[in-house]
Amino acid sequence: MKIIDGGVAAAQGYQATGIYAGIKKKRKDMALVYSMVPAKGAGTFTTNVVKAAPVKWDIKVTKDSEFVQAVVLNSGVANACTGVVGDVNNELMAKAVAEAMNIPIGAVYTASTGVIGKQLPIEVIQEGIKLLATELQDGNEAGTLAAEAIMTTDTYSKEYAVSFVVDGKEVIIGGMAKGSGMIHPNMATMLGVVTTDLAISKELLQEALSADVKCTFNMISVDRDTSTNDSLLLLANGLAGNNEITEKNADYNNFCKALNTVTTNLAKKMAADGEGATKLFEVQVVGANTDEEAIILSKSIITSNLVKTAVFGNDANWGRILCAMGYSGVNFDPDQVDLYIESTDGNLKLVENGMATDYSEEFATQILSAKEVKATADLKTGKATATAWGCDLTYDYVKINADYRS
Repeated sequence: MKIIDGGVAAAQGYQATGIYAGIKKKRKDMALVYSMVPAKGAGTFTTNVVKAAPVKWDIKVTKDSEFVQAVVLNSGVANACTGVVGDVNNELMAKAVAEAMNIPIGAVYTASTGVIGKQLPIEVIQEGIKLLATELQDGNEAGTLAAEAIMTTDTYSKEYAVSFVVDGKEVIIGGMAKGSGMIHPNMATMLGVVTTDLAISKELLQEALSADVKCTFNMISVDRDTSTNDSLLLLANGLAGNNEITEKNADYNNFCKALNTVTTNLAKKMAADGEGATKLFEVQVVGANTDEEAIILSKSIITSNLVKTAVFGNDANWGRILCAMGYSGVNFDPDQVDLYIESTDGNLKLVENGMATDYSEEFATQILSAKEVKATADLKTGKATATAWGCDLTYDYVKINADYRS
């Protein structure tokens, strides 16, 4: 497996673009990803009881459609809490793509992000789709245009792609994601689209995606708010020419590893770009009794506002980490825990067997001042591990969300 340049248009047979349609005041606001041949589709979606119209549509498409060929996305309006009108508008958006690309309406995924409660400007969107259809192209630049068009408060677009070999054929997986605030998915991400030219059964494609999100997008948090619109969509069009994967063999495992590389990197990009964030904060829990306990502990640390503010202040206030572990609901022996921090500036043991070591506060501050910081908690009772990603909590997070609608 190797990392390559590109995103959703990197694999064979995919085209993409992003445009300014007029939903927002200035920035690109609509994107289209298109497979030139029918593709298998899989998806994971928000666990929020309040689900946006496109989420409800995509769940049905994933379940009922034999194939998909297009994903249309808009940013600026979430189309959530919009009632029957929102459902109708979402279907009109899918219908416009189906007509423009001459494909069945059931082969169209939809996705929206933005302000909750506003109705889609459907006439603007329908005209935008006509333009999208004429602007489609393949290649890395096309993927970047699409990734830019789905941004809301993101400060940069998020793409990643890899290649690997199956049956002597090169297979490519590429993806894009957006998300900066309202990130605590417990399923996937704010919005994500991953494409591959692998030939694989629909059942195994869904199984691979559902398993993958548990250790990637499920393990990120910016602000503990699970969006109404979280959707991660995966398309596989088979143009790599490999024998279709229909069982969990070595080829399937290689695909899962490659998919995990793409989704892990997209997830980390999202965590690092949390609203107002200045650094990526990674937490690893090791030595736990079970995977579930390690997951709960790592997410409890990564979501603690007191831990996040300490990271922002470059303050090695390790007591906040132990505190966050203590209220997680997991039983462990605090007198056995070791805590470490590390970054490109070095590593340091802060706590041994539940008590502070004779560490240098100055060196700890230097470590925490890096753009990427990692904390490790060792329970020393088992072999289970888990890793979560988040960011620091800054003044700018409040500023951004205090006037989000304006």
